[in-house]
Amino acid sequence: MLLGAVTGETPTRTYERLARMKAAEPRLFRRLRVLKLDEWMGVPPRHPGSCEAYLREHLLGPLDVTGARYQGWRSQPKDPEAECTRVGRWLADHGPIDLCVLGLGRNGHLLMNEPAASLPPGPHVARLSPSTRRHSMIQAMKPSPRYGLTMGLGDILGSRAILLLVSGRHKAAALRRMLEGRVSTRSPASFLWLHPDVTVFCDRAAGGAIEGTRP
Repeated sequence: MLLGAVTGETPTRTYERLARMKAAEPRLFRRLRVLKLDEWMGVPPRHPGSCEAYLREHLLGPLDVTGARYQGWRSQPKDPEAECTRVGRWLADHGPIDLCVLGLGRNGHLLMNEPAASLPPGPHVARLSPSTRRHSMIQAMKPSPRYGLTMGLGDILGSRAILLLVSGRHKAAALRRMLEGRVSTRSPASFLWLHPDVTVFCDRAAGGAIEGTRP
C-alpha cells in the first residue's frame, strides 16, 4: 500500500492512531510505503518546521518506514524543476497512491496547490499565498518560505481513495465553499468532487460550515 502523507497539526491525531495500531498489530504495516506529498522549498530537512522532520517524528519513525519504502521531496534542490520531474517519475513507476491523506487550507488549497486562474496537474514549484506563509509550521521562520514543492491536483485525483481532514473554525469557510459542489480553480479543494472515493472528517469547529450545504 502506498500512503500519500500530508503534514501539519490536523493529521497528527490520525498518525497517532496508526502508531497505536502498529504497536498492537505490527504485521499490518510491514508492506506500507509512504510518499511525502509536499515540502517547503529551501527549508533544511532537519529543521523542525520542515515537512520531512514532521513525518519522521509522527509517521515514519512510529511506523518503522525506512529505505525504499519512503519517498520524499528534496527540499533544497539545485534544480527545482528537475526535482519535480524526479518525483513525478517515481510516482508513475510506483503508484498510484492507494490512500491520499489531505488537509484543507484556510483559502481552500490542497497541499500547496493555491487558488489561481489555472492549476498544474503534476508535481510543480508553487508560489505560496500570504495565508499559507502564516502556517504554524513556518510562521516563526524569518523569512518564511515563498515557494513550495508539491504534487499536483492530477496526482491527487489519480489516487485510489482520498481522506480529507479538516479542523478548526478558521477552516469553516473553506469547507463550506468546497461543499457547495461547484468546481473552480479558485477553490482547489472543490476538485475533490471529481473523485469517486473521498471521505471527509471534520471537527465540530469546522463542521459548523456544513449546515445548509448539499450532501
